[in-house]
Amino acid sequence: MRTKVKAYRVLVADDQPGVLDAIKMLLTSEGFEVDTVHSPAVVFEWITRHEYDVLLFDLNYALDTTSGAEGLELMARIRAVDSLVPVIVMSAWGTIDLAVEAVRGGARDFIQKPWDDERLVATLRTHAHLYQAVRQSQRLEAANRLLGGRSKPTFIAGAPSMRQLLDIIAQVGPSDANVLITGEHGTGKEVVAQTLHAVSARSEKPLIAVNTGGLPEGTFESELFGHVKGAFTDAASDRIGRFEMADGGTLFLDEIANVPLRQQARLLRVLETGAMERVGSSRTQRVDVRVISATNADLEAECRARNFREDLLFRLNTVEIHIPPLRERREDIPALAGHFLAKYRIRYNKTLPGFSPETLDRMMEYGWPGNVRELDHAVERAVLMAREGVIQTSDLGLNNPARGRNTNLGDMSLEEAESLLISKALARYSGNVSQAAELLGLSRGTFYRRMEKYGLYVPHSARDEKR
Repeated sequence: MRTKVKAYRVLVADDQPGVLDAIKMLLTSEGFEVDTVHSPAVVFEWITRHEYDVLLFDLNYALDTTSGAEGLELMARIRAVDSLVPVIVMSAWGTIDLAVEAVRGGARDFIQKPWDDERLVATLRTHAHLYQAVRQSQRLEAANRLLGGRSKPTFIAGAPSMRQLLDIIAQVGPSDANVLITGEHGTGKEVVAQTLHAVSARSEKPLIAVNTGGLPEGTFESELFGHVKGAFTDAASDRIGRFEMADGGTLFLDEIANVPLRQQARLLRVLETGAMERVGSSRTQRVDVRVISATNADLEAECRARNFREDLLFRLNTVEIHIPPLRERREDIPALAGHFLAKYRIRYNKTLPGFSPETLDRMMEYGWPGNVRELDHAVERAVLMAREGVIQTSDLGLNNPARGRNTNLGDMSLEEAESLLISKALARYSGNVSQAAELLGLSRGTFYRRMEKYGLYVPHSARDEKR
């Protein structure tokens, strides 16, 4: 009984129909997916539009039946497009000199016609397997550079207001359904995305996160879809995009509302078909990616304002998960504070048994406009500032100058002044981010990043911006 092997995709080129039929029959019986073409020109067209694990083509065609010049020229053109894809060449007019020249030109092996079936199959399978391993290694290497060794945060959700969220995660997490996570800045949308990935069948594959609001429009396509060498001035080499990194796994698109309108159509195409091209390439690649996206904006209002495509929204929110703000899940504050305390005690090598009762009371009554992220930062500051056995209320530093204690710009640091100006701009325009950003001469994406930095947020009632 033949062992089932992994299917590799191979493109075979020869100007003799009988040869193409024989090779296709042989390779198909061995589990390969086979495409056949009859001329060098068609070969080049097909490899720029499709992705193959290995190429097998004859060196001699109708114009020249003995020198191998057409095949060698074709190989040079292939190498200019893809320097890694393995090329196996064959010829009925094989000589040692021709074989050496082919290998020097980039061929991985040389097959003499008439071929030996067993050797041909073994050669193609070996090089296809190696090529797939190299591509997977590239994806992992790029993902590791991107992730930078970050560990997965603990998901703490014991409050009654979080029960529905937990039920939805348990129900849709194991599926491949696209999920849209909504909630104010700092509520923990990335943690929910990581939890959805962890309980899915894709958990052994990568989870790739990208802040789409932080991507300049000029590099948006390159970051998401990758590029080929020479695609633009600074493209010194091929680069893998986030979709390829996440192939087989999950892609988390944070701040999805900030994707430029002109880029939304291409994003929609990938979600609908799984097909994409690197910038500067006409070769279509297919990716298998589950997309989880997140936003603090009201996307339905953005659609009405024609800033966001309605058909893209339908693709993104097969299921929507809303995370309540921390002020609506106060029961979780002690557990979250304890988690952050344990983390920062280790990081800063400090011995602190816990919080004083007054400190816990203060944390429970505070409004936490920056939500869980603000609590995280407050506990980190407290660990650094604490001098006594337990953390005191003053160590938290909750009286932010931007919230009213000190409004004298001359007495503020640069960051305190910037935080105050952003707060005042938001207040002036009743939370309208676009108008506040315009007042300060900032792009909307940059303004959102500053809000995130200082733990500021836009009230839900102010999100339906009028532009």
